Amino acid sequence: RLVGSEMCIRDRYMTRTYSWMAAGLLVTFATALLTVTTPLFELMFSTGLVFLLSIAELVLVAVLSARVERLQPTTATGLFFAYAVLNGINLSTYFIIYDLSTLILAFLVGTVYFGVMAVYGARTQRDLSGWGINLMGALIAIILTSLVGGLIGMLTGAGFGMMDIVLCAVSVLVFMLFTAYDTQKLKYYYAYYGGDASMLHKSSIIGALSLYLDYINIFLYIVRIVGRSRRND
Repeated sequence: RLVGSEMCIRDRYMTRTYSWMAAGLLVTFATALLTVTTPLFELMFSTGLVFLLSIAELVLVAVLSARVERLQPTTATGLFFAYAVLNGINLSTYFIIYDLSTLILAFLVGTVYFGVMAVYGARTQRDLSGWGINLMGALIAIILTSLVGGLIGMLTGAGFGMMDIVLCAVSVLVFMLFTAYDTQKLKYYYAYYGGDASMLHKSSIIGALSLYLDYINIFLYIVRIVGRSRRND
């Protein structure tokens, strides 16, 4: 068991990780807003640049996840914020597709959902490590279902209907559970790398990236639910 001073140090580590995540989100939303209000938005879609940026996002995540132990702390931090910028550019379309009230509502609801599960993950004494394989299976199922739904929509010209809302709701739940799981993983990172300042910094960045992705996905699926509900009213 951790003594009081050690728990304080660990809590500071977790707070720093959430600070990185919050900074990444701020960069993403600022970049999205800047993109949609400048000629970059039209350039991105008229030249096909959006596809290259999407590939670049995947490459950055792969590099951070697979090579983090070999990267310098400053390099890992730079890659994280580079990913936040690229994601912001790609997500700028949401400022065109959805009205501002929908985005604000999704942001507020997503923040509450994320916050509740983050607190649970940080405070629970239950070991959540067993959730990992099940959550990854659920994520793969969501991706495959989305691809099938998109293919059906392209072939038939019809939408996914109510199934899209159900899929979005399930996806929100899955990423809420991921939030608790990834939050608890921060404790394991700290326990494993506690004596290595460099690895603590890099594990903090990796933890921030995981939580960042959890929040972004919760937000985006809630946007789709709210947007579809309002169009049906």
